[in-house]
Amino acid sequence: MSFRGVYPPIPTSFDAAGNVDTRAIGENVTRWMRTGLRGIVALGSNGEAALLDEDESDAVVNAVRAAMPDDRMLIVGTGRESTRATIAASRRAAASGAQAVLVRTPSFFKSQMTADALIAHYTALADACPVPVLLYNLPGVTGISFTPVIVSKLAEHPNITGMKETSPDIERLAQFVSVTPSDFEVFCGWAPVAYPAMAVGAAGAILAVANVAPDACVALFDHVAAGRHQQAAALQQRLTPLAQLVTATYGVPGLKLALELSGYHGGAARPPLLPAPAKARDEIAAALL
Repeated sequence: MSFRGVYPPIPTSFDAAGNVDTRAIGENVTRWMRTGLRGIVALGSNGEAALLDEDESDAVVNAVRAAMPDDRMLIVGTGRESTRATIAASRRAAASGAQAVLVRTPSFFKSQMTADALIAHYTALADACPVPVLLYNLPGVTGISFTPVIVSKLAEHPNITGMKETSPDIERLAQFVSVTPSDFEVFCGWAPVAYPAMAVGAAGAILAVANVAPDACVALFDHVAAGRHQQAAALQQRLTPLAQLVTATYGVPGLKLALELSGYHGGAARPPLLPAPAKARDEIAAALL
């Protein structure tokens, strides 16, 4: 099964009382699915997954899947701190219609997350998970990074079929591509380097900015696939300022503000995240494509 293409890691909508708003989630997904996006990533870091209860996480997955056509891919973030909990979350996601799970590294016991520990964790998960497992390299949040040696070893497992690399390190992404089989798909998770990542072999991208500029992100992917590198580079330059505003600069609150400005359901982030500052509105509005 190939997952090639572009995906938005969608935010989780909350109602005025702070509860998960499944109606708003479904309406957003319906609109995204009118574009050329390959599918949806639910419960990633932009989905505030770490701030949700387990029953809330399950409700998000069910709402997203219900709003998606059968031929679109649903990838669900299921990383937890224990192997046991990660397996349980992955099985629930699969039962709710996820075609793959995206799994960050455990990080609470950071100093003990050795290569052996990570390989054992992901191997146990892949053995038990009924759908393909995608590794999630998120060193800026977890403080842990996969190495090419670890990825090469894990890629030998038939149920570990790809990964998301969320960093600006193109050299590392290219190494992950080079040390894995041709059917192991590496996705770029850092929008300002999406074009060079695809140029060195990334199978697609999972980008926060794809929530608010889906057509542009899909066009970038299509340009690279067709060898139109000049057009791809030009589109990358247009996307980068917006991408930075809705990630590094203002984070999830900024992304939700951008969604509102684009006509989607955005809303508040869950505390302890604070609202985006007042100046963010004009900056994001000016950067929207």
